[in-house]
Amino acid sequence: MSSVTLVAQSKLPTPWGVFTMVGFQEAGSGKDHVALVMGDIKGDEPVLGRIHSECLTGDALFSLRCDCGFQLQAALQNIAKAGRGVLLYVRQEGRGIGLLNKIRAYHLQDQGADTVEANVALGFAADMRDYTICADMLKLLEVKSLKLMTNNPRKVKAMESYGIPVAERVPLQEGRNPYNEFYLNTKASKLDHMLKK
Repeated sequence: MSSVTLVAQSKLPTPWGVFTMVGFQEAGSGKDHVALVMGDIKGDEPVLGRIHSECLTGDALFSLRCDCGFQLQAALQNIAKAGRGVLLYVRQEGRGIGLLNKIRAYHLQDQGADTVEANVALGFAADMRDYTICADMLKLLEVKSLKLMTNNPRKVKAMESYGIPVAERVPLQEGRNPYNEFYLNTKASKLDHMLKK
């Protein structure tokens, strides 16, 4: 049984091209998730894709504390350039801890904690995201395999364990700056993200 239901879809014009926006509802929580699709993503040929966890601060408020907004824009641009692909926008803010807890974690980071230490101090694991939702969204979209834009090996392993083969990992290193340098270095050293300095 799928963890999500496909609810509705519409066209979404963006600066990079017109995507089809597909809305999903998560069965357990009732949360809404979205896929942005361009071109024909069905069939056996691997699809260029990104699993993007919601980041209000980076995606909508232009924060320089992370690389999320930069990655979101680059992924959409890459899909548009390829003419075919899918971006999943998953409502798992702050690696799954939620917006208000992310603000609390940011406060701890302001005091010197790194991103992992802050999550742990608040009683959370370093990464709380559930990728079952993503695999189920892709299956409903009839995506059989991915060329996955990510620096996170956990996403690759998760997709493959849920039956979505990853034919290729496509690095997506964007937006490094003085405000997120420590954060990115922590993701590399403590969460095994594949990042070059």
